[in-house]
Amino acid sequence: MRVDTRSWPQSAVGGTGNTNGIVQQGDKVHVLIAHSDPIVNAGLAALLSANSDMQITVASSEAASLGGADVIVLDHRNGLEHMRRAANAHHGDSQPRVLIVTQLEREWEVRTAMMAGVHGYLLQNSDAEQLLTAVRTLSRGMRYLSADLSRCVADSFTRIGLTSRETDVLQLLAQGQCNKSIARELGIGVGTVKTHVKGLFDKLGATARTHAVVLATRRGLVGDSAASQAH
Repeated sequence: MRVDTRSWPQSAVGGTGNTNGIVQQGDKVHVLIAHSDPIVNAGLAALLSANSDMQITVASSEAASLGGADVIVLDHRNGLEHMRRAANAHHGDSQPRVLIVTQLEREWEVRTAMMAGVHGYLLQNSDAEQLLTAVRTLSRGMRYLSADLSRCVADSFTRIGLTSRETDVLQLLAQGQCNKSIARELGIGVGTVKTHVKGLFDKLGATARTHAVVLATRRGLVGDSAASQAH
């Protein structure tokens, strides 16, 4: 799914839509592949290097010099870390476009990457044609979202996000804490905790505390072990 630059969250850190590094038609796209998984690294390199318009550099980690790359391919964790560093770089510096290739497909994981300012998001089970399209799309100054995730993300952005305090309450709910314990932990009243819990129910579509944690876990809002702890 090609996504025009204007349709991506512009509030994202580093997501300025800067197109200084757009590759002109006919030029080779310099791709730095620095995924944390060496097997994925090798596979991506093999798929992309088969195309004459691609110049591929493989690194064991992003610690390698960017070397004027047009597009850099990273895993989810390193992609977010790269965007945090890029946000602190001088605005005049030319930065490569960032494509995350990952198995992480939950709504919150995708949204976190998008809001961090990454330029593309692709699942590892995507076919070679999607990978090639994603890299070429980024090199032309646009953004790319794996078609499998488009509906998930579209639905996500129609919902009201959790406030920071609701997020705090949710994490403690996931630990199985009662309202009194949550109130003591956060330094707020029990009545305020109840209000936040009700807000969580409404936003998550939950009918009970355990249900809220299960739904939040599915969306990646809390860790995978949270649902069992909440029982």
